[in-house]
Amino acid sequence: MQRVLISLSSFGAAEVRRHGQLWFTRLSQQAGADGVEVRGELLVDPARELPQIAQAVRQWGGRLVYSSPEPLWSAEGTLDFAAVQRAVDAARLLGAPRLKMSIGDFRGAASGDFRRLAETAGELDLVIENDQTASAGTLDALHAFFRAADEAGTPLPMTFDMGNWHWTGEDPLDAARAFAARVGYVHCKGVQRQPNRWVAVPIADSAAPWRAVLRALPRALPWAIEYPLVGDDLLETTRTEIRHLREACERLGALA
Repeated sequence: MQRVLISLSSFGAAEVRRHGQLWFTRLSQQAGADGVEVRGELLVDPARELPQIAQAVRQWGGRLVYSSPEPLWSAEGTLDFAAVQRAVDAARLLGAPRLKMSIGDFRGAASGDFRRLAETAGELDLVIENDQTASAGTLDALHAFFRAADEAGTPLPMTFDMGNWHWTGEDPLDAARAFAARVGYVHCKGVQRQPNRWVAVPIADSAAPWRAVLRALPRALPWAIEYPLVGDDLLETTRTEIRHLREACERLGALA
């Protein structure tokens, strides 16, 4: 059965800050998710919240991912070691084996940057996400980063966000074909175009060819819901979206 996690940002920033990520972690468990992605930008009191979530998920037996809002490279084009250390410390406090970050304003690496990055991450699985910026969410930018990491002897896996490519004007199917070999985690996100902007929607409502994108990616990867989960019965809404993703995976397998 397809592993489906919930990115806790899916429940809306205001609601998550009001109730706390522990509350939504428990809701995700009740809905049948396999784990959660904890969002650093939505923590109010990390020192208190992260251990609480860690304990809850250990008792549940679910999976954990920590998402850092800080990028690897600063606006000045240098490795932001302090940001990396903060993200690593938070992931370890959470007990998450996987840490998600974006590359930021990567313009090339100084000698030893990738070695220092790997040493700091240690046992954590650092996965690089395509975000919605030109510096960290285009094919050219990510190709340059991954090539540099490979040449430094520190190859890094990728979090493939299906929807974010639209914000940077890229074709998600081209991206799936280009990066499939290094993808280790997938953010499932549908998109629709509104006047002057893209918006995230459930994949069943997406204007993008999401089935073709998922078909182009490796099988047996964990998927995370990262689109709005709203409704009068939030538990049932979440349960339904998890079921939809698992059914979509079954249909893709039948078509393989």
